[in-house]
Amino acid sequence: MSKSIAQIKAEFEQADGNRRAELYDMYGDDARSGVQKLIASYRKKEEALRLERERLSRMQSYERKYKDAKMICGIDEAGRGPLAGPVVAGAVILPKDCEILYLNDSKKLSASRREALYDEIMEKAVAVGVGMASPARIDEINILQATYEAMRKAVEQLSVVPDLLLNDAVTIPGIPYRQVPIIKGDAKSVSIAAASIIAKVTRDRLMMQYDEILPEYGFAHNKGYGSQSHIEALRRVGASSIHRRSFIKNFISEQ
Repeated sequence: MSKSIAQIKAEFEQADGNRRAELYDMYGDDARSGVQKLIASYRKKEEALRLERERLSRMQSYERKYKDAKMICGIDEAGRGPLAGPVVAGAVILPKDCEILYLNDSKKLSASRREALYDEIMEKAVAVGVGMASPARIDEINILQATYEAMRKAVEQLSVVPDLLLNDAVTIPGIPYRQVPIIKGDAKSVSIAAASIIAKVTRDRLMMQYDEILPEYGFAHNKGYGSQSHIEALRRVGASSIHRRSFIKNFISEQ
């Protein structure tokens, strides 16, 4: 008596790669369409996983290039452009040959994917640091210098000393470690991508909290960026304590 499709599916679900290859051979001639759809589904998943691992391998090229550095730290920021809220930097040191599937530039990921990856990064990373610069500090020293300051703070928060920093596009002044700036590094380095996710999720969560205190600006949705509804709220009710005065002067006049 042949096995049911449900039984065959259970076999596939419990099988590792080698066993799955045996199952393809075992059930390849099964005439039932349900079995053939099941085989096609698992082959498609395997191909997608193979392609994802190839993509990740390409994103590890800088980590391989500088493999002599024991502790490679990725650095990135979130929030240089918004009208409100801090700029946040992330610093992440991943273990050698660490695999975190779907790791990518945080801007290319859905919010739910970023949240899941945030948890996985926090679980697997050797060390994670987060630094921030407030809206007032941004107004005081400008956004670029505030970004550098947040990045320095993020590195200072690491529990281990890095041997090399892989930075998204910038060279951070006033820091004693070897640095490699990489243009669009959050899409080219797993370490920088991890840092971009830590920075983005940290900042988004903070803006969600601000939304509870200052609901009129829609921070839960716009995260402080200059959406039409945000600018309309600014003109209607004025600036809040977390708005960047140097960023909003074109939208409202100071009272």
